[in-house]
Amino acid sequence: MNKIYVIGVGLIGGSLALDIKAQNPNAIIYGIDANLEHLNEAKTLKVIDEIAKLEDVIHADLVILAIPVDATVKLLPHLLDLVSDTTLVMDVGSTKEDICLAVKDHAKRRNFLATHPIAGTEHSGPNAAIHDLFKNKTNIICEVEDTAFNLQEKAIKLFGAIGMRMRYMKPKAHDRHIAYVSHLSHISSFMLGKTVIEKEKNERDIFDMAGSGFESTVRLAKSSPEMWTPIFKQNKSNVIETLEDYIKNLTQFKSFIEQQDFKAVYDDMKNTNHIKDILNGIQ
Repeated sequence: MNKIYVIGVGLIGGSLALDIKAQNPNAIIYGIDANLEHLNEAKTLKVIDEIAKLEDVIHADLVILAIPVDATVKLLPHLLDLVSDTTLVMDVGSTKEDICLAVKDHAKRRNFLATHPIAGTEHSGPNAAIHDLFKNKTNIICEVEDTAFNLQEKAIKLFGAIGMRMRYMKPKAHDRHIAYVSHLSHISSFMLGKTVIEKEKNERDIFDMAGSGFESTVRLAKSSPEMWTPIFKQNKSNVIETLEDYIKNLTQFKSFIEQQDFKAVYDDMKNTNHIKDILNGIQ
């Protein structure tokens, strides 16, 4: 795959471009983005080799769609209309069900592979792109059976070369699980940041007291609202379910403290410590 078109040259699209180029020095990386400033910056930073237009994807061996999920739903059918019969098209969105449904009956459905590389930072834009972002990370692939086998093989080889491990899921299961392990953590971070900012209006010194625990917990609140609002919208029912569970646990924890039941507080935290064994086991 020598002609690679990346639509959306931000953190994920740009980092994929860098890693693919490192593995395939002869490949030409073309960038497509609605933001001309981002395109120029990506070329200056050598994240991409050339600037292209959407119509140019007819020449592509591979198209990576790395834009907000609501835009992906709208653009993907048209993108499949444009590409050749041998082109592999992949998205990297954090939701999968609506995206897969958007092309369920498309004549070139077998050219599309639904993927979700579980990697990222709180930063955005071309200057956020980094080498080895995906090394030792998991990539969720959905509805792999609906993609042409030879294109599956090319994608899996590509992801393996940049150090990713593959997991396979149905879109509905993906969206439900990712709501708990990703979407909820972003909401928690945003709301913690909001709570502290509102308090800071009256206590100017509060951030001077913030330690590394606060910084790591609130880090995700620096993420792009332009990206995350569509994710919460598309995965609304699962996000609401996770929030209900989370709020229930917060309310119970608050009740333990109100009742001065600090044995229950201790037990709650001690039982939750088991998460370190789970996380250590999957690293």
